[in-house]
Amino acid sequence: MADQSQTRRVSFFDTTLRDGEQAPANAMGPKDKLDLALRIEDLGVDYIETGFPASSPSDFEATRLIAKHLTRARFTTFCRAVSSDIVTAVEAGGTANHQIQIAATGSKMHCEHKRRITPRQAVEEVVEAVGLARSFGVESVSVGIEDASRGEEDLLRPMTERAIEAGATCFVVADTSGSMTPGEYAALIRTFRAWAPSPIRIATHCHEDFGLSTANALAGLVAGADEVQATLGGIGERAGNTALEEIAALLAYKQDVTGLHTDIDLPKMYEAYGVLRRIVNLPEPRNKAIFGTYAFGTAAGIHQQGMLRNPATYEYVEPERFGRQRSILIGRHSGRSVLRHLLDRIGHPVDDGQLDTLYRIHIAEREGGDCEDLDVLQARLQRELKGCALEAI
Repeated sequence: MADQSQTRRVSFFDTTLRDGEQAPANAMGPKDKLDLALRIEDLGVDYIETGFPASSPSDFEATRLIAKHLTRARFTTFCRAVSSDIVTAVEAGGTANHQIQIAATGSKMHCEHKRRITPRQAVEEVVEAVGLARSFGVESVSVGIEDASRGEEDLLRPMTERAIEAGATCFVVADTSGSMTPGEYAALIRTFRAWAPSPIRIATHCHEDFGLSTANALAGLVAGADEVQATLGGIGERAGNTALEEIAALLAYKQDVTGLHTDIDLPKMYEAYGVLRRIVNLPEPRNKAIFGTYAFGTAAGIHQQGMLRNPATYEYVEPERFGRQRSILIGRHSGRSVLRHLLDRIGHPVDDGQLDTLYRIHIAEREGGDCEDLDVLQARLQRELKGCALEAI
């Protein structure tokens, strides 16, 4: 692992409570949001988006509560480039420790078909909104450029340069439709970096429509972005957003490759995800990276044989680093090696013929198609073999 003094720290912006909540079936109340916000802050994230205060009394109250109780992370409010949204956000959270994120229209397609405004109007409204937010004493003003991945340079460049003149401190380059590949997104980030040099910050915001949100976010960070916007479990619009746990894990394991590091507390992420799942009634996925039920489980005999001798044979991502446990599951794809391992563990070695008999009874012809945990089979073998002759089986 690289020396962190030789790598660049990535800032984390959590949008679980805003982009994550706006997906179907993910509604959260103000107290739920406060609970999650405090848990997310405890992970070590830098910014927590509370929601859209002007959209509802619930988001207004959530912002008020979170602003009052956070002790380290900044809170961020989402606003349209509309003066009343900014006024409402300041009323909800004040100005201390407050980042206002202004939604900008980043493509001519959105200007024409969604907003029915001209590109020039799209630029002017952002400039005015940034200036208004700064006039209230808000020091951190972010411009979230929706559909930037399909935007045109003659819209995006003047929007960026004039927003900086008005006081913008960060630009969120959104692949809103999830349409880009890592190479394309990296090139887009490099373009924004040329328009907005340090100390202006650049953040990634990627969607999962092609299953590339983590890959795109990583490409953007390597290309010069300072911050990643992400959600717990990757919840969010349509297929979702960059998953916080995936990008945090990747940065933790690949410091030498990326030259980047994170301060996210990896073992605490799964517990926070469990609270989120309870609040929004989200089933635990079977195979999702880091958080899936069987993310650290195997039922395949050829894998089990290696893992029983050395887990690293098939396990690059270590469950202990994420507060998880390894599980070896017994099913019809399991082999004799796992059975012999259990018999040796309970002090009941057998010959090949006896092993075949036990394999047929307990694995190959066992009733029910579901897998069972290794420890369950061990306990059953101990009960059945205790005090009886194996030949009688």
